[in-house]
Amino acid sequence: MTILILGIVTFIAVHSVSIVNESWRNGVVERIGLNAWKGVYTVIALTGFIMICYGYGIARQDPVVLYSPPVWTRHITMTLMLFVFPLFLAANLPGKIKTAAKQPLLAATKIWALAHLLANGTLADVLLFGSFLVWAIVDRVSMKTRTQRPIPGLASPYNDVIAIVLGLLLYAVFVFWGHAALFGVALT
Repeated sequence: MTILILGIVTFIAVHSVSIVNESWRNGVVERIGLNAWKGVYTVIALTGFIMICYGYGIARQDPVVLYSPPVWTRHITMTLMLFVFPLFLAANLPGKIKTAAKQPLLAATKIWALAHLLANGTLADVLLFGSFLVWAIVDRVSMKTRTQRPIPGLASPYNDVIAIVLGLLLYAVFVFWGHAALFGVALT
């Protein structure tokens, strides 16, 4: 469980620099340059992500059950997950979805985390998905007071279609193959 917790802390910490101290982040970027910042950021985030994956895998071998969700919550989870992949893609595809959602990546993260909390009740699940849910809520609230950095991309009416079609395709891949292949849990 220690590796999972350290991974969550590492991953969320690097993603929270602007929440905690945006002026420090901007000062570091000015001193070392944007590409160097992105390089350091990526290495730290990737390290945290690997620790999360490894630690979660270990924690699943000896689960501590906190609650046992009823079977019907899995149907809610599957329904909620329909929105996650299109929102995830819409974050980098400027269009009406991105405008309406304001922060589609954070919306996708919140839905993903909540959906998984509904269907999973072990301590590792609550730590992982609960941490991401709380972080996404805090980040979204903090964005109301921060200067938003633009995400490059050309706005197009086709971006929404691309986000929806590719998002639903990714959803289908995850449902019928990806989730089992990546996480060892078949959804069908």
